[in-house]
Amino acid sequence: MNKPTENEMRYYPKESLCLTADVPGARQWAVSLDQTMLTYFEVDPDCRFESHSHASEQITMVLEGVLYFEQGEKVVGVKAGEVIAIPAHAPHAVFTREVAVKAVDAWSPVMDKYNQRKI
Repeated sequence: MNKPTENEMRYYPKESLCLTADVPGARQWAVSLDQTMLTYFEVDPDCRFESHSHASEQITMVLEGVLYFEQGEKVVGVKAGEVIAIPAHAPHAVFTREVAVKAVDAWSPVMDKYNQRKI
């Protein structure tokens, strides 16, 4: 595939969106432009992303299952079809319970950790 020009649309067929390992029990793929990013996650039951924060704003939509977001003493269970928005630099942990989860995240600016823009 040729490298796209600055103003050219970028198409990613399903077979090009390969899952890669993240924390144990979670896999993801990412697509980004200069300022925004979309990630897709598949998370096994009883998986945990320990408390962390990042410079990017994060908006998560759960596609299947329930994904739990923990901030201090507050825990919010986000169900399929629901969305949570996390400001930049806000500490939070994320976990699943007995059910696997599929979710997408929108990020701005691009999260270097997940940036796989090499196409």
